[in-house]
Amino acid sequence: MTVPAPAALVLVRHGESVGNLAAAAAAESGAERLELETRDADTPLSDRGQEQARALGTWWRALPEHDRPHAVWCSPYLRARQTATTALAAAGLDLRLRLDERLRDRELGITDRLTARGVARLLPDEAARRAHLGKLYHRPPGGESWADVALRLRSLLVDLGARHDGERVLVVTHDAPVALLRYVLEELTEDELFDLVGARGVRNASVSVLEHADGAWRTAAFDDVRHLAALDAPVTEHEGTDARGR
Repeated sequence: MTVPAPAALVLVRHGESVGNLAAAAAAESGAERLELETRDADTPLSDRGQEQARALGTWWRALPEHDRPHAVWCSPYLRARQTATTALAAAGLDLRLRLDERLRDRELGITDRLTARGVARLLPDEAARRAHLGKLYHRPPGGESWADVALRLRSLLVDLGARHDGERVLVVTHDAPVALLRYVLEELTEDELFDLVGARGVRNASVSVLEHADGAWRTAAFDDVRHLAALDAPVTEHEGTDARGR
């Protein structure tokens, strides 16, 4: 039996956010906590993130018709919504933005707003538990493991297939969901997933393309930022809410 599936998923990580800048500043200063006023869901793009989103849309505008998306699904978090709406406007694409909470960033629970240094000093037992369980299965109290995020993405993929069989779907989300969609669709192992993440993080406003043919998924592009460089937009690399270690 043929399972319905999109012809392609175009995965975009949001542009640089104010939270990315706060995390970078905390890491540079050796701070234990991020200086950030907003909750994670309400953290906006930085000025550079807005520029990246506009460049993304300008690039889409120049693509041939068959490479443009038929539908757009987006994380409800502000930085993702701003990336999607800014890019769509710049591209001149009149598509409904479908928000879905299953595309949100990983929830960090009691470790939210703490740097790696902060977790190690303030929550040493949790740091030890994370080191023992590994990144895929460690779930901080009140938060999610990477496996939890993969589970909600599996549910999302069923809906994408039912609604957009044979179509090209743009998905605007966060770094961990981009990597985990590859993990789920390409049936990667735990080691393969984190080899991928460790070798190549998912940069802001990067494009990854997964194509479906003959019942299988393959990666046509991953963490591609050539569209930013071509338009002289800044290329930024932030690890988001997760360090790259296992």
